[in-house]
Amino acid sequence: MHPFISLPLFIGNLRGWEWLIILLAILLLFGGKKIPELMKGIGKGVHSFRQGMEEAKKEINKIDDDGGKPSSDSKK
Repeated sequence: MHPFISLPLFIGNLRGWEWLIILLAILLLFGGKKIPELMKGIGKGVHSFRQGMEEAKKEINKIDDDGGKPSSDSKK
């Protein structure tokens, strides 16, 4: 079994005190000042990922609307 497949099951089985230990470990590793910067970076990453997904959906819908023909701006 691939280790990434069982990851959501592992996260779902964590209880309150286990989350507390994980949060304390993160606090010790990164420090109080680095955590907001870390969260900001994660937020920017999630935002750019969602933006990329929306662009991909628009491109797929444009190709579907054209009947599978490539658009004129993709020709050289």
